[in-house]
Amino acid sequence: MPVIEVENVRKYYGEVRGVDGLSFSVEKGEIYGFLGPNGAGKTTTVKILVKILRDYDGAVKILGKDLREWGKDYYNKIGVSFEFPAVYSKLTALENLEFFASFYRKHLDPLEVLKVVGLESEADKLVSGFSKGMKKKLDLARALLPDPEILFLDEPLEGLDPASARRIKDLLLEMRESGKTIFLTTHNMYVADELCDRVAFIVDGAVRLVDNPSNLKVKMGKRRVKVEYVAAGDVGVKEFPIEGIGQNKEFFDIIKNYEVRRINTEEPTLEEIFLKVTGRRLV
Repeated sequence: MPVIEVENVRKYYGEVRGVDGLSFSVEKGEIYGFLGPNGAGKTTTVKILVKILRDYDGAVKILGKDLREWGKDYYNKIGVSFEFPAVYSKLTALENLEFFASFYRKHLDPLEVLKVVGLESEADKLVSGFSKGMKKKLDLARALLPDPEILFLDEPLEGLDPASARRIKDLLLEMRESGKTIFLTTHNMYVADELCDRVAFIVDGAVRLVDNPSNLKVKMGKRRVKVEYVAAGDVGVKEFPIEGIGQNKEFFDIIKNYEVRRINTEEPTLEEIFLKVTGRRLV
């Protein structure tokens, strides 16, 4: 049974569309990427899923139960980190987590959670002195406190340095392996490509396409192999169709007789696929 089921959901703000005819499902233990340009309906979708917005049409089930039937215990099942961190600047990092931990029936140890996101050495420092990336990590730590079954993340790597981003990516992959479900919204196609089991393209309030990133590249790619090689001191480049490559004499002549510098398939990026499928750019 999917842990998130959304069927024909519609939400308007007066005459302005939020989402319209939105349908998708998310399986247990997957990282599900929700990708779309500004105004596509990503934020509206997340606000519905975390019960900030409740006046919508359509059906939403979370963990097999109608979302409207969930009470306050719902927030012991989920963790939420929005694009802009929701933390208190006048408290220390540890005081922030201890405060938020008091909202839950049960929770992880705040100091241990700080260690998980790499903020243990900043535990007793005021958040007012934190960088954007440090606040982002603290906000993620806040979302992890209830040891949630489902984690909703909006641009989780925004503002992080490469080392911190790698640490958080590894953390999310570990969480997936432990059976957690992660619903991730992002503009960053490299993040989606690396982390997501499936990605959904949302445009004008509805999902246009859902698939695994690798499958999309195979389906939308050129189905060609590019060989870069050195011949008589010059660099040559040849492309060959993948179909019949095992019987392509010219391809094997190059492999046997020249110094090969690089062989790779020509595949599109997720951003190129998004443009092709939807006619829209992600920014």
